[in-house]
Amino acid sequence: METIDPSTGLPLPPDAIQRILFIAPSVHVYNIPPLTSTKGYVAATWTENNNARQIFTARVRILETAIPEKNGEEKVKADILLEDPSNGQLFAAAPYNVTSAVEQVLDSSRFFAVRVQGEGGRKAVLGIGFEERSEAFDFSVALQEVRKTLGIEEGGGGGNPNTGKKEQVKKEEVKRDFSLKEGETITVNIGGRTTGRRPQNPSEGSSNLGGFSLPPPPPGGGMGSFLPPPPSAQEIKAQKRLSQNMGTPPAQEKTAEELGFDDGEFGEFQ
Repeated sequence: METIDPSTGLPLPPDAIQRILFIAPSVHVYNIPPLTSTKGYVAATWTENNNARQIFTARVRILETAIPEKNGEEKVKADILLEDPSNGQLFAAAPYNVTSAVEQVLDSSRFFAVRVQGEGGRKAVLGIGFEERSEAFDFSVALQEVRKTLGIEEGGGGGNPNTGKKEQVKKEEVKRDFSLKEGETITVNIGGRTTGRRPQNPSEGSSNLGGFSLPPPPPGGGMGSFLPPPPSAQEIKAQKRLSQNMGTPPAQEKTAEELGFDDGEFGEFQ
């Protein structure tokens, strides 16, 4: 049994592969008024007057079709199909090759405007509405995956000239060579000591690469040059209690900021 291309009505090659990306058993279809604003469509104008503009309740599918070509590549396309839920007969098809083929309305996350295409190339814009928000969300996610596969640009634009073909783009990583070349050395001077490989000729300097050196440590050496950390709150309280018990007047108290503590909303003193 031959497979028919839903967007053209022509038979597909026997080696074509089709995949359903999304399906919802029931979606309301509307005959929507012409667009009057450049901002977009408003679903409230479709559903007023007891849904007078509703024309059909359909099953909606997003169908991906991969057609092998003679050059070994694949032509990939996607169609949004509105079908009779009782017998699967096609009601309308919308080729999804630009983002403007499906537009979400301004006033709801469950309604969309879909540009369908009929026999002979006739086109129309229909409104569709999902009863469940979860189905509308899954519909949007499936369209996002289609855009990634086909290389369709965001913002209403079409894809590149090779839209519909799966392309594997390989980004070459630029690698920088930091290895030492023959005859090159690195010398590091730390506190009068020299580490690394010395050049055979002392007149050559520290390195053919323009070596680098670290300044000597400050007088005193070791860790004596570093300031001690500020005392903790517990240590201050303990010193205060010790001074009171010994009968000696406590030292002049310092503020929390002077002691290096954060006394803000999330500080230590709450």
